[in-house]
Amino acid sequence: MNNITLAESYLQKAKTRIKMIEFLMNEEDYSDVIREAQEAVELALKGMLRKIGVEPPKQHDVGYLLIEYKDKFSDEVKEAVDKLASISKWLRKEREFSFYGDIDFIPTLEYTEEDAKKAINDSKLVVNIAEKAISSQ
Repeated sequence: MNNITLAESYLQKAKTRIKMIEFLMNEEDYSDVIREAQEAVELALKGMLRKIGVEPPKQHDVGYLLIEYKDKFSDEVKEAVDKLASISKWLRKEREFSFYGDIDFIPTLEYTEEDAKKAINDSKLVVNIAEKAISSQ
């Protein structure tokens, strides 16, 4: 399997998660919206990196690598890289809390509709930009 095929596979998985996020939002399952949004973003960004020949590390936030390799992307994608990295960082921070919570943090009680809407909008933005990056050339 080559990098382009794997990049496209990651993008498809990210798009599927976007559909799942819509379902979770309709169920008012805001903490799982956050978690799935993080996974969609992670897959989309790793697909972008693979498209330019960069092997993504086995970590959840790879936004810093987008910044490092910014010049390998089209001008349209370059303009969005800092925003994509910021989204990745935010969702990475929320990843474990949204899924597992903590003794003083119950995910199903803590996350709000506003949090979930932000996660949906951010993840859709990332996937849209990733689609441009992966489909180009």
